Amino acid sequence: MSRVITAIIALPILIASILIGRLELLFVGLAAAAMMVGLYEFWMLSSKRDAKAQRELGTIFAVALLTAFYFNAPSEWAALLLMILVALIIASLAGAMLKGAPFERMIPATGATVLGVCYVVLLGGHLIALRTGFPDGLAADLLSFFFLVLMGSDTAAYYTGRAFGRHKLAPNVSPGKTWEGAVGGLLASLGFAVLAHYWFFPELGLRAALPLAAAMNVLGVVGDLTESALKRGSGAKDAAKILPGHGGLLDRLDSLLFNAPLIYYFAVFYFADVIRHAPQLP
Repeated sequence: MSRVITAIIALPILIASILIGRLELLFVGLAAAAMMVGLYEFWMLSSKRDAKAQRELGTIFAVALLTAFYFNAPSEWAALLLMILVALIIASLAGAMLKGAPFERMIPATGATVLGVCYVVLLGGHLIALRTGFPDGLAADLLSFFFLVLMGSDTAAYYTGRAFGRHKLAPNVSPGKTWEGAVGGLLASLGFAVLAHYWFFPELGLRAALPLAAAMNVLGVVGDLTESALKRGSGAKDAAKILPGHGGLLDRLDSLLFNAPLIYYFAVFYFADVIRHAPQLP
């Protein structure tokens, strides 16, 4: 029940921030806040294995990345994005060195800092660029397709697995997931892609929508299993207990993070003409 209540409260706000052009900053704020909380949850997981990130330093570079994504960094300012990542690696190594002994903690500390920022913010930040780097109508359609396919397939996989699940998908990582649930999720993702095409997104042809939805479903499963493996490695059941019935924000972002770059770069190439004629930043 708590799971349903959380969804009822959060979904209308998310939907409004996607569909209403004037609420662009609301979406950016929600996405940035979710990623920053997810980043800190990742660092909490890593600290359980004595890989203590340089949180202040990592936060500075996470904010820098989010700012770059706001200005559509991957497409418009790719060099800026690369410079931030290079500076993050150098600063993390230098910072760990300057902290002094024990130097054997340099690799875990630097690894946790850089991986956390890259895993959560670098991947997830593409959703901010998707919202701000395309015309409002196209951005709304792309994000609606994104969330409809992923949330629909995730829900279908959950209930299909509960009803028909017999064969474990990855028992050493996530014992609750089954092949039957995965197939149910895949079929649902294709069904929601067809629904999106005929409902609100005719510009995205089915020849592209169906393979895209299938790829998103597979990446979503991989992302979910990856986050489960991270939790299992740290000895935690959930990344946190912020969302009633859902665990932490990282538990909700897992499948989205791996798919954010996919939907963004797909849109950059598929809708190249639209981007070319969109208003450019000075």
